Order: sequence, then structure tokens, then C-alpha cells
Amino acid sequence: MATLNVTKQKSVTENLKKEQAQITLAVFKQMVALATSGFGLVAALAWNNVIQEVVNNYIKPYLPKGSSLFSLFIYATLITTLAVVVTYNLARVVKKLENIVSN
Repeated sequence: MATLNVTKQKSVTENLKKEQAQITLAVFKQMVALATSGFGLVAALAWNNVIQEVVNNYIKPYLPKGSSLFSLFIYATLITTLAVVVTYNLARVVKKLENIVSN
């Protein structure tokens, strides 16, 4: 009977250690995701400024006066194109990694 209790206690202890490791891993993954999101926001803001300057300095001078709506449209188109390209490429990378991990 004592051996059964010791074995049961070891099993419970092992399960608790596994759960603790899973929780630690989940917290770490969440911290990485939050840090990545923060850096992504900073990078997006930096690119936002770059694209605004390109539109203002190189495209807007060739447009007639009072065409700020058109230059905003060009800016929005550039941002959307950049977002689609980056998102598409990131999705391809994730798919490749999933294939590598599953094999």
C-alpha cells in the first residue's frame, strides 16, 4: 500500500512539473509575441514616415495644387501594397516552418 502511494505521489509530482513547464513556455511565448508586436509597431511607424516623405518630396511636386486627396490616395496605396507583400511573405514562411516541424 505504501508503494502505491509513493508511485502515485511521483506521478502527481511529474504531472505538476509538466504543467509548470507548459505554463512557463506559454508565458514565454506570449512575452515574445508582445515584444515582437511592439517592435513591429515601431517599424511600421518608421516606414510610415519614410513613405510620407517620399510622397511629399517626390510625387506631390508633380501634382497640381490642391491635390492633397490624390497624394493621400497614393500614400494609402503604397502602404496597402507594402502590408499585403509583407503579410503574404510572412504567411509563406510560417507555412514552410509548419511543414518542417510536422515532418
